[in-house]
Amino acid sequence: MLVNNAGIVYDMEIAERPLKIFEETMHNNVTGTYLMCKYFGKFMFLQDKTTRIINVSSTNGIDCNFPTSIDYDASKAAINSLTHNFALEYAPKVLVNAVAPGWMNTEMNKDLPNDLVQEEIAKIYVNRFAEPEEVASLIYYLGSDENTFVNNEIIKIDGGY
Repeated sequence: MLVNNAGIVYDMEIAERPLKIFEETMHNNVTGTYLMCKYFGKFMFLQDKTTRIINVSSTNGIDCNFPTSIDYDASKAAINSLTHNFALEYAPKVLVNAVAPGWMNTEMNKDLPNDLVQEEIAKIYVNRFAEPEEVASLIYYLGSDENTFVNNEIIKIDGGY
């Protein structure tokens, strides 16, 4: 199993965002995932058993966009595209999926303004941010031998946002 879990974000207004920051975000979040899928996936395809790649995307790459994180959003949409393309490239031997977490209690979100946190929690049906262990459980299932048929999916895990 290969899990690609990379993500950096720099929140700032689009007009103030230097190209260097945009490029750094795309390089960190997309290029690494691409290279890992390309090189490890080729090796995984040669195995005598079904193997699995799980990419960590975000709901920001699907339908939750924030202009202050435009590069992060674009990078996670790119991860979704990579997932679909590598699922096709390595079928049927490698199951390639992505998980798309919503708001989570992580280091990335620890300094968010309390009013933003409360505003976003009010939009989540379960009224809280996810814990990393909850997302890890889904990743574990997708990477396990129990998963024999889930392929080419972007699975939101957002508490019903």
